[in-house]
Amino acid sequence: MSQPIPDAFALLGEARRPWIDADALKDRFQAMSGPLHPDRFHGAPEAERNAAGQRYSDLNSAYQLLKEPRERLLHLLELELGGKPKDIQRIPPGTMDLFVEVGQTCRDCDEFLKKKATATSPILKLQLLQSGMEWMDRLVDLQNRVRAMGETLATELNGLNAVWDAAPVVGSPDRIAALPLERLEQIYRAMSYVARWTSQIQERVVQLTI
Repeated sequence: MSQPIPDAFALLGEARRPWIDADALKDRFQAMSGPLHPDRFHGAPEAERNAAGQRYSDLNSAYQLLKEPRERLLHLLELELGGKPKDIQRIPPGTMDLFVEVGQTCRDCDEFLKKKATATSPILKLQLLQSGMEWMDRLVDLQNRVRAMGETLATELNGLNAVWDAAPVVGSPDRIAALPLERLEQIYRAMSYVARWTSQIQERVVQLTI
């Protein structure tokens, strides 16, 4: 028999929701974990010190999980479904065009960077300098579009809180049917791609400045 998934929301006294205000979550974590910090238990009996340390560790783990949107969504899906969602590697709807563009742009930029790295002619270097500026503009534009997609997804997540607030209570047989879990999974996958694309583009922006 599988062990139940530890509920990070419950541990921090947060309602199960797709969106959480980062500052409010941080304040809650600090208020709950402050009295349990190991520095406060140096002279306490071992059992008390160990208990406080475990509680502090649990709260910190829950906070680290919930503060990251993608990790929070995956955790929420696992809690609602009773396990990890399937097919989380599928490209989510509405992202295919950007998926193709980012991939092709990064490959083309890598070819340019290779050419730049091996150039020895002063004239060629000057030409490549101009091309590098054009590549920078292209990457920044793509970066802004990826960022805009992330912001759109975050706004949608915020709006989904009302659905979770109105859903039947945890444990109710009607809860899963009342929640848009398929859409939540799509948002999770889209946000994962946004994070990956942001990293890939930024890596090449940095290389262009070297």
